[in-house]
Amino acid sequence: MKKFMLLVTLMVLAITHNCEVAAEKSEHVKKTYIIHMDKSLMPTSFEDDHVNWYSSSLKAVTDSADMLYTYKTVIHGYSTRLTAEEAELLEKQPGILSVLPERRYELHTTRTPEFLGLGKSEAVFPASDMVSEVIIGVVDTGVWPELKSYDDTGLGPVPSGWKGTCQQGKTFNSSSCNKKLIGATFFSNGYEAAFGPVDESVESKSPRDDDGHGTHTSTTAAGSVVTGASFLGYAPGTARGMAPQARIATYKACWLGGCFGSDIIAAMEKAVEDGVNVLSLSIGGSQTDYYRDTVAIGAFSAAAQGILVSCSAGNGGPEAGSLSNVAPWITTVGAGTLDRDFPAYVSLGSAKKYAGISLYRGTALSSGLIPLIDARNASSSSGDLCSPDSLIPAKVAGKIVVCDRGGTPRVQKSLVVKKAGGVGMILTNTEIYGEELVADAYFLPTAAVGQKAGDAIKSYIASDSNPTATITFGETKLGVQPSPVVAAFSSRGPNIVTLEVLKPDLIAPGMNILAGWTGAVGPTGLPEDKRRVNFNIISGTSMSCPHVSGLAALVKAAHPDWSPAAIKSALMTTAYSNYKTGETIRDVSTGSAATPFDYGAGHVDPVAALDPGLVYDLAVEDYLSFLCALKYSASQIKQTTKKDFTCDSSKKYSLGDLNYPSFSLALDTSSGQGGGTGASTTLKYTRTLTNVGAPATYKVSASSLTPAVKISVEPETLSFSDSYEKKTYTVTFVASSLPSGTASFGRLEWSDGKHIVGSHIAYIWV
Repeated sequence: MKKFMLLVTLMVLAITHNCEVAAEKSEHVKKTYIIHMDKSLMPTSFEDDHVNWYSSSLKAVTDSADMLYTYKTVIHGYSTRLTAEEAELLEKQPGILSVLPERRYELHTTRTPEFLGLGKSEAVFPASDMVSEVIIGVVDTGVWPELKSYDDTGLGPVPSGWKGTCQQGKTFNSSSCNKKLIGATFFSNGYEAAFGPVDESVESKSPRDDDGHGTHTSTTAAGSVVTGASFLGYAPGTARGMAPQARIATYKACWLGGCFGSDIIAAMEKAVEDGVNVLSLSIGGSQTDYYRDTVAIGAFSAAAQGILVSCSAGNGGPEAGSLSNVAPWITTVGAGTLDRDFPAYVSLGSAKKYAGISLYRGTALSSGLIPLIDARNASSSSGDLCSPDSLIPAKVAGKIVVCDRGGTPRVQKSLVVKKAGGVGMILTNTEIYGEELVADAYFLPTAAVGQKAGDAIKSYIASDSNPTATITFGETKLGVQPSPVVAAFSSRGPNIVTLEVLKPDLIAPGMNILAGWTGAVGPTGLPEDKRRVNFNIISGTSMSCPHVSGLAALVKAAHPDWSPAAIKSALMTTAYSNYKTGETIRDVSTGSAATPFDYGAGHVDPVAALDPGLVYDLAVEDYLSFLCALKYSASQIKQTTKKDFTCDSSKKYSLGDLNYPSFSLALDTSSGQGGGTGASTTLKYTRTLTNVGAPATYKVSASSLTPAVKISVEPETLSFSDSYEKKTYTVTFVASSLPSGTASFGRLEWSDGKHIVGSHIAYIWV
């Protein structure tokens, strides 16, 4: 017993010593921090030399750190590498607003213009010379400038206000830019601080795109017209971006190892200084307070200078509350489908046939039926997921293998099957993906099928002693209905940072999108993929975001004096959430009707957005009042906005008074304060509409899906006689108490007989 106790004592001492050593090492490990400084406290001795002031603050705590970047436009401050102890000391220095650990962000990885109605009538769209004055900045993985999508034929001189440059590198020179691609810069200091110098044998230390993501997003937003475009023969036709006459400026802040906050904020700062009109970011991170969110902070300064910032909502769907980029000054974009399909068919030995999807282009399967096996019956480790090295070659050789979606990349599963000796793959959706079908360029004959078909195929295998199948492929199919539907991967509300702001703002095409691609890697991005293409078909809210960025550029060209909030309002209040049949847009993950937590205001309608009738406008002061309603301190407001602003203690600030184009209410639940059977909550929301059309009288209508919420609007009629005339109204919500977590929805519309200015309403009981 004594020996046992001695052993325990020695183990405890050893563990304690190891923890102390680990803690000591951790204290001395350097990490990147973004330092926000209060410029109003800069000593006069620096004579407005902010760089020397920054340097002086850093040297006060360390002699071994250098500044990675200095910032003066989007924030005041710098980024550097510090130990935890140094960061703590720096935060106590005079003039320091905050010392934030750098956050790492991830990428949210031809038919579209016609689907959106852009090919119907050129007469309703702004003239090409007006569009060519609009510059879209894209913060992403860079650009592959040799593509025809960046051809500048027919474009006039670069806009006179442009201040950007074409940064050179080993694989990129000044001639890589032209009158279409007018700027290209890269930002690697934060990335290199984390991973060491860029390995130029693997990726380019230049604006060149080694990933493909940045090329795809920028050409989606504003790619030039390219005839004869396709991906391996799929989706043939003419490819063009949403605003093909607009200019593109690319800011490479994302690398093979990810996107780092210090690089992103430097890229956003450069874009603002260069003079972009729209800023597109298909990246995101975890949700946090706005004063800690690098993208939200950068976006505020951009919006304050008249730049619309469009961001992807994230690919965390269909999980509730999975959104990224939820600040109200950001346009947050979810993903829907197109009416285009790439059919593949599974024929079973039982004579049953199931439809799926695929972008496989290669040698077809041999004629006749082929042995079929479920990966669960041929796996050494990962069950039905077909993870690398998990399949037993002796069991899958010469067979079609059924693999479940999830765990590893879809295309990689086909490579696993091929390496194990399989001749084909059926990729089956599980419950989380429902009937969502994502097209991929597989390495062997593959059909991806929905959950229902997948379950039926597995049942057939389990019931037949000698299951067989074959896979065949069809041509590109158009006019698929219903469309759009909300993609399963598209991140969903509610907005858990601020329940009172409904997000996402809207959805746009993000499923199976054809756009330009890098020449550095194959269409799957895997090292084994030696194919090279000029166009690729990929999916994600990364693809829906640049659709809205390009459409915002069209609205900006038509209405150059509109604020970012007015443009966003036009896109939101004209979006649609019902099919022509009147049925609500569906959610592919459930097969049921989607809700505003899935699609926000609805699916973007660019033709209607050009003439919205009325808009909900917002200025910097409105956002400051919003932050006061969140009970932000003066320091937190300055960290977020770079503004010196103190909330008025005598004023009652309300989140409901933010002049947003949609409504979201957090209501008392029966177990909450003031709750109980029959208890009710009354909330009043105030909104102001600005007339951007002809003189007209608008009448209101409001509806609620639940009898637990009664809606009244005062006044019920608004008459406008002048352009940019403003009218204010108040909505009163009287809500009965319901159990916590209950959600429901409503809608409010103003109409003059020609325009419908629509706003979705969300209620959630908390």
